[in-house]
Amino acid sequence: MKIVKYLFLLLANQIVCSAALWSNTSGIYKEKPVVLTPEYLYEKALSNYPLVKQYGLIEQSRDYTLSNASKGYLPQLSLSAKATYQSEVTRIPLNMSGITPLDKDQYQAVLELSQIIWDGGTIASLKKAALAAGEAEKAKNETDLYSLKERVNQLYFGIMLFEGQISQLKLLKDDLGNSYSKVKAYLNNGLVLSSDLDAIRVEQLKSEQKLDELKMNLLTWRRMLYVLTSEEMVLTEPIEQPPTPQIPDINEINRPELKLFDSQISLQTAQENTIKSLTLPKVGFFLQGGYGNPGLNMLKNEFSLFYIGGIRLQWNIGALYTKKNSLNEIQNKIERTNLLIESFIFNTNMESVRKANEIDKLRKQLESDDEIIRLRGNIKRAAEAKMENGTIQVSDLIREINAENMARQERVIHETEYLMAIYNLKYNLNR
Repeated sequence: MKIVKYLFLLLANQIVCSAALWSNTSGIYKEKPVVLTPEYLYEKALSNYPLVKQYGLIEQSRDYTLSNASKGYLPQLSLSAKATYQSEVTRIPLNMSGITPLDKDQYQAVLELSQIIWDGGTIASLKKAALAAGEAEKAKNETDLYSLKERVNQLYFGIMLFEGQISQLKLLKDDLGNSYSKVKAYLNNGLVLSSDLDAIRVEQLKSEQKLDELKMNLLTWRRMLYVLTSEEMVLTEPIEQPPTPQIPDINEINRPELKLFDSQISLQTAQENTIKSLTLPKVGFFLQGGYGNPGLNMLKNEFSLFYIGGIRLQWNIGALYTKKNSLNEIQNKIERTNLLIESFIFNTNMESVRKANEIDKLRKQLESDDEIIRLRGNIKRAAEAKMENGTIQVSDLIREINAENMARQERVIHETEYLMAIYNLKYNLNR
């Protein structure tokens, strides 16, 4: 009994320890909360956009083309048949026993098996062209999808701006509410006119109107971002200010358009090689088997089987006529693409310089915004004190309250524009 009791206690202790261990470690596997950052929404937008499905279609099309090109190395079968009537046939001007003249109506069916031995590199160049065409289409698709980042930036920081302005308007409403209570008390004591109380009420109504307008704009932009990303949290969760990213070096451009241009040049080079290969001779062997009247023996006027085998040389001399112009056209396309690359880099550098200067300007504005808000706060509090002492009008107090709110609103705008300018620069460089 003691042994059984000991084993029972040991088992219970093991169960308790295992449960404790699981409770301590299970938290490790809890899913981390999603943070609505621009980078996270980039991924959601890319996965949600219909154009992303085109990658699979491009790869399928490329594989079909490669498969078709590779089948050029397989033996080729062809079947031909003909029935003819001719006005004259070959005749021997001698009467020989066993030899009858050929009929003027003749029939023949031929099955030919051919196998390429050397094609001048045509099939290999066609496969390279198919691969290059697939890469060019994928690069074009990637370029089209890249523009989604800019749309996410606009919506993301637009929502953040609306939320910041709403937050500041709520502070303004609080200030106006406090002022309304104080002025109402002054009115009860006969220190101010009822029109002074009405003036503050007008400002309250105006702030409420503005708040309703911002909330409707916020809802609209949230819905637009939801359509773009299919992320339900953007409808309800606040868009928090992301950490200020490091300002990228404007001399380092990594845009997908450059990859697109490179893939176009690779495609044009592959097409150039294909044109060259088409002017080279082709060598292969063939085997024909047939049945007809006459067969290979022209002196035998009856249906018979026959076969022919050998090596065949084919050379399309006509392709040489257009080779030079075709190669010049390809070279012209390559030169135009190089000019597009130069123009794109030039324009991107110009835009990057403009955006970098915009970032510097906004940073300097932010440095003075805090001081302006501090001074406006001092002025407003002084106005409130003067109002209590009866040395200024209510309209003067309202003006100072609005001035402080405007300073706060401008800081929200500058801060949002500063972050958006950095992200736009990152977008312009793909960094």
